[in-house]
Amino acid sequence: MQEIINKLSLYFQFPFVRYALIVGVLVALCSSLLGVTLVLKRYSFIGDGLSHVAFGAIAIASVFNIANKSLVTLPVTIIAAILLLKSGQNAKIKGDAAIAMLSVGALALGYMLMNVFSTSSNVAGDVCSTLFGSTSILTLTIEEVILCLILSAIVILVFILFYNKIFAVTFDENFNKAVGAGAGRYNLLIAVIIAIIIVLGMNLVGSLLISALIIFPALSAMSIIKSFKGVVLFSAVISVICALIGIFVSIIFSTPVGATIVSCDVVSYFIFFLIGRILRR
Repeated sequence: MQEIINKLSLYFQFPFVRYALIVGVLVALCSSLLGVTLVLKRYSFIGDGLSHVAFGAIAIASVFNIANKSLVTLPVTIIAAILLLKSGQNAKIKGDAAIAMLSVGALALGYMLMNVFSTSSNVAGDVCSTLFGSTSILTLTIEEVILCLILSAIVILVFILFYNKIFAVTFDENFNKAVGAGAGRYNLLIAVIIAIIIVLGMNLVGSLLISALIIFPALSAMSIIKSFKGVVLFSAVISVICALIGIFVSIIFSTPVGATIVSCDVVSYFIFFLIGRILRR
């Protein structure tokens, strides 16, 4: 035990490890806030679709040698979120089909661009890092951490200010439309927040695993908590704890950070699922 503590103390002397911890906690917290809404509105797969769009945007930024890839990734992902929302409401191609088309198309385009216009001798490594976040979380700069702090503060503030509206849209969107309560505007707000969370989370767990951070804590909390506010709060606690455990385990055992965090989320889901079954009996 003392050896593990000494190893953690040694690693936390390095700034990049502290940056990873800060970003990990913030991303986990923000991801959990909207996860409950997405699960209840049956938008769970939107995280996958947007993460693949973000992967394509990163590939474009790499081709043009743009240093801060978030300048490209964030607006592209937000636009894609808005388009997915609109297509799910009133287009011939409904939400699930639109997500599948956009997801596969963006993933293929991004991978093709990274190969054809490669700016690195290790294309496979770059793709793996982007998809699974294996090393990007440990190469964060202070500018990226500050950007994460700002965007996380915006997400949390917006969620708190519009909590009642998000609650109403989540449970009875048709009624909100009928009384003219602006359900479309708040759906749009949710889509923009999700896009921001996706971009933030890609540095932590990569584009293929980010949806797990959104979905698993919400499902874990819903297994034992029944109120919306209780599920949101408990989901946030589970998500942050799993992120911390995942980062610590990855440092101690030299495992990929993103995959370790997601594995912790999966284990926690099964634990709370079993607890929920026992409590119901």
